[in-house]
Amino acid sequence: MAGNTIIGVPFDVEHPLKSLIVDQPDPAGLPEEEFSRRLFKIRSADSSGHRSSASILINRMYATRGYQTTPLPEEPVPDRLTLAASDDEAVIGTITIGFDSPIGLLCDELYMDEINVLRDAGRRVCEFTKLAMDSVVHSKRVLAALFHVAYIYAHRIKGFHHLLIEVNPRHVRYYEKMLGFRVSGPQRLNRRVSAPAVLLALDFAHAQEQIGQLGGRPELIESHRSLYPYFFSVAEEAGIVGRLRRRG
Repeated sequence: MAGNTIIGVPFDVEHPLKSLIVDQPDPAGLPEEEFSRRLFKIRSADSSGHRSSASILINRMYATRGYQTTPLPEEPVPDRLTLAASDDEAVIGTITIGFDSPIGLLCDELYMDEINVLRDAGRRVCEFTKLAMDSVVHSKRVLAALFHVAYIYAHRIKGFHHLLIEVNPRHVRYYEKMLGFRVSGPQRLNRRVSAPAVLLALDFAHAQEQIGQLGGRPELIESHRSLYPYFFSVAEEAGIVGRLRRRG
Protein backbone atom coordinates (compact mmCIF):
# COMPACT_ATOMS: atom_id res chain seq x y z
CA MET A 1 0.00 0.00 0.00
CA ALA A 2 1.86 3.05 -1.29
CA GLY A 3 -0.10 5.64 0.69
CA ASN A 4 1.48 4.85 4.04
CA THR A 5 4.89 3.77 2.76
CA ILE A 6 7.65 6.11 3.91
CA ILE A 7 10.63 4.61 2.13
CA GLY A 8 11.91 1.46 0.44
CA VAL A 9 15.29 0.32 1.71
CA PRO A 10 17.74 -2.20 0.20
CA PHE A 11 18.57 -5.07 2.55
CA ASP A 12 22.14 -4.78 1.26
CA VAL A 13 23.74 -1.96 3.26
CA GLU A 14 26.40 -1.53 0.58
CA HIS A 15 23.80 0.08 -1.71
CA PRO A 16 22.89 3.67 -0.81
CA LEU A 17 19.46 5.06 -1.59
CA LYS A 18 20.13 6.80 -4.88
CA SER A 19 16.43 7.55 -5.30
CA LEU A 20 13.48 7.57 -2.93
CA ILE A 21 11.78 5.06 -5.15
CA VAL A 22 8.54 4.67 -3.22
CA ASP A 23 7.45 8.04 -4.57
CA GLN A 24 7.26 6.43 -8.01
CA PRO A 25 3.99 4.65 -8.87
CA ASP A 26 5.82 2.37 -11.32
CA PRO A 27 9.41 1.73 -12.46
CA ALA A 28 9.17 3.98 -15.52
CA GLY A 29 12.13 6.29 -15.83
CA LEU A 30 14.26 4.56 -13.18
CA PRO A 31 17.19 2.21 -13.82
CA GLU A 32 16.16 -1.45 -13.90
CA GLU A 33 18.70 -2.35 -11.21
CA GLU A 34 16.90 -0.06 -8.76
CA PHE A 35 13.88 -2.36 -8.92
CA SER A 36 15.69 -5.70 -9.17
CA ARG A 37 17.31 -5.08 -5.79
CA ARG A 38 15.39 -6.64 -2.88
CA LEU A 39 13.82 -3.98 -0.70
CA PHE A 40 11.95 -3.79 2.54
CA LYS A 41 9.55 -0.93 3.21
CA ILE A 42 9.08 1.26 6.27
CA ARG A 43 5.40 2.11 6.74
CA SER A 44 3.22 3.87 9.24
CA ALA A 45 0.98 1.09 10.55
CA ASP A 46 -2.25 3.03 10.22
CA SER A 47 -4.38 0.26 8.69
CA SER A 48 -6.01 -2.50 10.74
CA GLY A 49 -4.18 -5.13 8.69
CA HIS A 50 -0.72 -3.70 9.31
CA ARG A 51 -1.46 -3.13 13.00
CA SER A 52 -2.70 -6.70 13.35
CA SER A 53 0.43 -8.04 11.62
CA ALA A 54 2.65 -5.90 13.85
CA SER A 55 0.81 -7.18 16.96
CA ILE A 56 1.32 -10.79 15.87
CA LEU A 57 5.07 -10.18 15.51
CA ILE A 58 5.24 -8.42 18.91
CA ASN A 59 3.36 -11.22 20.64
CA ARG A 60 5.48 -13.92 19.02
CA MET A 61 8.84 -12.31 19.79
CA TYR A 62 7.91 -11.29 23.34
CA ALA A 63 6.59 -14.79 24.08
CA THR A 64 9.90 -16.37 23.04
CA ARG A 65 11.57 -14.29 25.79
CA GLY A 66 8.93 -15.08 28.39
CA TYR A 67 7.45 -11.56 28.36
CA GLN A 68 3.79 -10.67 28.57
CA THR A 69 2.39 -8.02 26.26
CA THR A 70 -0.84 -6.56 24.96
CA PRO A 71 -1.75 -6.11 21.28
CA LEU A 72 -1.67 -2.76 19.58
CA PRO A 73 -5.00 -0.91 19.61
CA GLU A 74 -7.04 -1.70 16.51
CA GLU A 75 -7.12 1.99 15.60
CA PRO A 76 -4.33 4.58 15.87
CA VAL A 77 -4.42 6.56 19.12
CA PRO A 78 -3.41 10.19 19.76
CA ASP A 79 0.25 10.84 20.60
CA ARG A 80 1.36 7.34 19.52
CA LEU A 81 2.68 6.23 16.13
CA THR A 82 3.55 2.67 15.12
CA LEU A 83 6.04 1.99 12.33
CA ALA A 84 6.40 -1.35 10.59
CA ALA A 85 9.14 -2.76 8.35
CA SER A 86 7.70 -5.11 5.73
CA ASP A 87 9.20 -7.58 3.27
CA ASP A 88 6.48 -7.77 0.64
CA GLU A 89 3.44 -7.90 2.96
CA ALA A 90 5.15 -9.72 5.85
CA VAL A 91 5.94 -7.50 8.85
CA ILE A 92 9.55 -8.15 9.89
CA GLY A 93 10.02 -5.34 12.40
CA THR A 94 7.99 -2.79 14.34
CA ILE A 95 8.41 0.04 16.82
CA THR A 96 5.95 2.46 18.45
CA ILE A 97 6.73 6.10 19.27
CA GLY A 98 4.99 7.65 22.25
CA PHE A 99 4.98 11.46 22.38
CA ASP A 100 4.70 13.12 25.78
CA SER A 101 1.29 14.66 26.47
CA PRO A 102 -0.87 15.64 29.48
CA ILE A 103 -1.55 11.95 30.13
CA GLY A 104 2.20 11.22 30.22
CA LEU A 105 4.18 8.25 28.94
CA LEU A 106 4.00 4.54 29.67
CA CYS A 107 7.39 4.68 31.36
CA ASP A 108 6.01 7.22 33.89
CA GLU A 109 4.47 4.23 35.66
CA LEU A 110 7.93 3.21 36.96
CA TYR A 111 10.09 6.27 36.42
CA MET A 112 8.02 9.45 36.80
CA ASP A 113 10.49 11.09 39.20
CA GLU A 114 13.44 10.48 36.87
CA ILE A 115 11.50 11.65 33.81
CA ASN A 116 10.23 14.77 35.57
CA VAL A 117 13.84 15.86 36.06
CA LEU A 118 14.09 16.12 32.26
CA ARG A 119 10.69 17.78 31.94
CA ASP A 120 11.57 20.32 34.63
CA ALA A 121 14.74 21.15 32.71
CA GLY A 122 12.63 22.04 29.67
CA ARG A 123 13.39 18.86 27.74
CA ARG A 124 10.62 17.43 25.58
CA VAL A 125 10.60 13.66 26.07
CA CYS A 126 9.25 10.73 24.06
CA GLU A 127 9.50 6.96 24.31
CA PHE A 128 9.98 4.00 21.98
CA THR A 129 8.00 0.90 22.95
CA LYS A 130 6.92 -2.47 21.51
CA LEU A 131 10.12 -2.96 19.53
CA ALA A 132 10.10 -6.36 17.86
CA MET A 133 12.30 -7.84 15.14
CA ASP A 134 11.70 -11.10 13.30
CA SER A 135 14.42 -13.48 14.50
CA VAL A 136 14.67 -15.05 11.04
CA VAL A 137 15.56 -11.71 9.42
CA HIS A 138 17.78 -10.53 12.30
CA SER A 139 19.05 -7.60 10.22
CA LYS A 140 20.88 -4.61 11.68
CA ARG A 141 19.87 -2.75 8.53
CA VAL A 142 16.17 -3.22 9.32
CA LEU A 143 16.63 -2.27 12.99
CA ALA A 144 18.66 0.82 12.05
CA ALA A 145 16.10 1.92 9.45
CA LEU A 146 13.24 1.63 11.95
CA PHE A 147 15.17 3.57 14.58
CA HIS A 148 16.20 6.23 12.08
CA VAL A 149 12.66 6.84 10.77
CA ALA A 150 11.35 6.90 14.36
CA TYR A 151 14.09 9.43 15.22
CA ILE A 152 13.07 11.55 12.22
CA TYR A 153 9.43 11.63 13.36
CA ALA A 154 10.29 12.36 17.00
CA HIS A 155 13.18 14.83 16.62
CA ARG A 156 13.22 16.29 13.11
CA ILE A 157 9.45 16.55 12.62
CA LYS A 158 8.04 16.86 16.16
CA GLY A 159 10.98 18.57 17.88
CA PHE A 160 11.43 16.26 20.87
CA HIS A 161 14.78 16.36 22.68
CA HIS A 162 15.15 13.12 24.64
CA LEU A 163 14.24 9.52 23.94
CA LEU A 164 13.37 7.09 26.75
CA ILE A 165 13.19 3.30 26.59
CA GLU A 166 12.72 0.56 29.17
CA VAL A 167 14.90 -2.49 28.51
CA ASN A 168 15.75 -5.74 30.21
CA PRO A 169 18.94 -5.32 32.29
CA ARG A 170 20.82 -7.80 30.09
CA HIS A 171 20.27 -5.54 27.06
CA VAL A 172 21.56 -2.33 28.64
CA ARG A 173 25.12 -2.67 27.35
CA TYR A 174 23.91 -3.24 23.79
CA TYR A 175 21.95 0.02 23.69
CA GLU A 176 24.78 1.91 25.34
CA LYS A 177 27.37 0.75 22.81
CA MET A 178 25.26 0.57 19.67
CA LEU A 179 23.20 3.78 20.01
CA GLY A 180 24.68 5.85 22.85
CA PHE A 181 21.92 5.46 25.45
CA ARG A 182 22.71 6.15 29.11
CA VAL A 183 21.15 4.62 32.22
CA SER A 184 18.60 7.07 33.63
CA GLY A 185 16.71 4.95 36.16
CA PRO A 186 17.43 1.88 38.31
CA GLN A 187 16.20 -1.66 37.77
CA ARG A 188 12.54 -2.14 38.65
CA LEU A 189 9.81 -4.66 37.85
CA ASN A 190 7.85 -3.72 34.74
CA ARG A 191 4.42 -5.26 35.33
CA ARG A 192 3.31 -4.62 31.74
CA VAL A 193 5.69 -7.36 30.57
CA SER A 194 6.29 -9.13 33.93
CA ALA A 195 10.05 -8.65 33.68
CA PRO A 196 12.74 -6.41 35.18
CA ALA A 197 13.46 -3.14 33.40
CA VAL A 198 16.04 -0.36 33.39
CA LEU A 199 15.26 3.15 32.10
CA LEU A 200 17.63 4.37 29.38
CA ALA A 201 17.77 7.85 27.87
CA LEU A 202 19.23 9.14 24.62
CA ASP A 203 19.81 12.81 23.90
CA PHE A 204 18.74 13.23 20.28
CA ALA A 205 21.58 15.73 19.83
CA HIS A 206 23.99 12.79 20.26
CA ALA A 207 22.09 10.74 17.67
CA GLN A 208 22.14 13.66 15.24
CA GLU A 209 25.90 14.02 15.67
CA GLN A 210 26.49 10.30 15.10
CA ILE A 211 24.28 10.27 11.99
CA GLY A 212 26.28 13.20 10.61
CA GLN A 213 29.56 11.37 11.17
CA LEU A 214 28.60 7.75 10.40
CA GLY A 215 25.21 7.56 8.67
CA GLY A 216 25.27 6.00 5.22
CA ARG A 217 28.91 4.93 5.59
CA PRO A 218 28.91 1.10 5.67
CA GLU A 219 32.67 1.06 5.19
CA LEU A 220 32.91 2.11 8.87
CA ILE A 221 30.95 -0.89 10.18
CA GLU A 222 34.08 -2.87 11.07
CA SER A 223 35.86 0.00 12.81
CA HIS A 224 32.84 1.39 14.72
CA ARG A 225 30.83 -0.97 16.92
CA SER A 226 27.66 1.01 16.41
CA LEU A 227 24.37 0.90 14.53
CA TYR A 228 24.91 4.36 13.09
CA PRO A 229 26.81 3.29 9.92
CA TYR A 230 23.64 1.31 9.05
CA PHE A 231 21.55 4.51 9.32
CA PHE A 232 20.69 6.64 6.30
CA SER A 233 23.07 9.35 5.16
CA VAL A 234 22.36 12.99 5.96
CA ALA A 235 21.17 13.55 2.37
CA GLU A 236 18.87 10.51 2.52
CA GLU A 237 17.49 11.69 5.86
CA ALA A 238 16.78 15.11 4.38
CA GLY A 239 14.76 13.45 1.61
CA ILE A 240 12.65 11.55 4.14
CA VAL A 241 12.12 14.68 6.24
CA GLY A 242 10.99 16.60 3.16
CA ARG A 243 8.51 13.92 2.15
CA LEU A 244 6.99 13.65 5.63
CA ARG A 245 6.63 17.42 5.90
CA ARG A 246 4.91 17.57 2.51
CA ARG A 247 2.44 14.97 3.72
CA GLY A 248 1.65 17.22 6.68
